[in-house]
Amino acid sequence: MTITRIKTGPRMSQCVVHGDTVYTAGQVADDSSKDVVGQTRQVLAKIDGLLAEAGTDKSKILKGTIWLADISQFNEMNSVWDTWVDTDNPPVRACVESKLAFPELLVEIQVEAAK
Repeated sequence: MTITRIKTGPRMSQCVVHGDTVYTAGQVADDSSKDVVGQTRQVLAKIDGLLAEAGTDKSKILKGTIWLADISQFNEMNSVWDTWVDTDNPPVRACVESKLAFPELLVEIQVEAAK
């Protein structure tokens, strides 16, 4: 099977396509000065772009993993997720509290999707 790597760097790829499955790296906000709502919007926009580049879209997401720096912001993050996710095709999802790579980051999201 062919493996296609999208937005590659020396350490990692932002997205990898293997067969008919698309895997994104954990995505974080580019502007970390925003609150969790603003950061979640940025992250989901980045995921939309990666999925499009891989030839798919959010209606084909199979799994989402969300890391929140502060689980008390779960409802705020969900307010953005719930307006973004394809409600006719909701993925399985996990959300946990975790320290992220930098203290100003509030949310990180990784998805896997079908093509």
